[in-house]
Amino acid sequence: TRYTGRSPETPSPSGMEGQGSYTLPTGTEYRGALRDGMFEGEGELIFPNGGRYRAVWHRGVPVQGKYTFADGLQYKDKKWHYCDGYDRRFYTEICSGLKPPGTSQLTNLDPPKKIPEGCYDCGDGFYNPETRVIVDYELRFLRNADDDEHEWIIRTCRKLCKHL
Repeated sequence: TRYTGRSPETPSPSGMEGQGSYTLPTGTEYRGALRDGMFEGEGELIFPNGGRYRAVWHRGVPVQGKYTFADGLQYKDKKWHYCDGYDRRFYTEICSGLKPPGTSQLTNLDPPKKIPEGCYDCGDGFYNPETRVIVDYELRFLRNADDDEHEWIIRTCRKLCKHL
C-alpha cells in the first residue's frame, strides 16, 4: 500500500493500517508498519538527503532506532568520536584516506557545495542568518533555525568568504 502525505494544513488520514509507505510533505518517506495512521512496529524514515532512520515505533514514537547518514556513516549516541577534538577527519577521509599535503578537504562532500553569498553551509543545506531559514542544497525549504541552532551555525559552520 502506498499513502501520500497531505499538506501541513490537512491532517494525515487516521485509517492507514498495515505495511506501506507514507510520503510526508517535506519529501521524507516512511516505509513500514502503520496502525491507526501512526508508525507502529518496524519502519524506516528515508530523508531527501539520503539519510535513513530505522526504528521500532510505538504510537508514532521511536522506542529504539539507528540513524545512518547518506554516506554510510552510522550515528552513535554514546562514545561518538566522529570529527571530535581528537580526530578531525571527515568520514570520506576515514574511508578513502587523506588528500596529499597542501590540499584541503573543507567538508565531507568533496568538492564542497558552493555557498550562496551571506550564507553558511550547515551540513544538510545552507543557512541564511538574515532570514534564519535553512534550505537544502537544491535551495528547497528545510526549516527555520531556533536561537540555539542559529548560534551553533554562526560559531561552527563554513561561510562564504569574499576575497578583496
